[in-house]
Amino acid sequence: MHHRLNALMDMFGGLHFTVLGFCCNQFGLQSPEVNSETLNILKFVRPGGGFIPKFPVFGKVEVNGLSEEPLFTYLKDSLPFVNPVIGDIKKFYWSPIRVNDIRWNFERFLITADGVPFRRYELHCPVSTVERDIAELL
Repeated sequence: MHHRLNALMDMFGGLHFTVLGFCCNQFGLQSPEVNSETLNILKFVRPGGGFIPKFPVFGKVEVNGLSEEPLFTYLKDSLPFVNPVIGDIKKFYWSPIRVNDIRWNFERFLITADGVPFRRYELHCPVSTVERDIAELL
């Protein structure tokens, strides 16, 4: 997924478009690193292979539950959930669990240039669908 996000930056980065990356440890505790370790984790571990993001990567946030960042509250309230299956709640580290919660890492939101949430994409949505929607907005 990381490489696909860089590819989106290659395709659209010069056209007033950017990807914003937010790390979160609420899904299976898969991101236990501290913020200062994130770029090295990306470069050497996951995805590894010398990966360097071509987009801003922000400090770790909570995207669900009582302590979720207001940005994600706004996005989830603005756009309907995209996966009707809640998933294995033993791998979810937040409370309360709500129907509109982000289900797993790499769920994406597309926002227009004037800040209006446009579309929400589940983890397995083909990148070609996202590319088409970005091109439509640009």
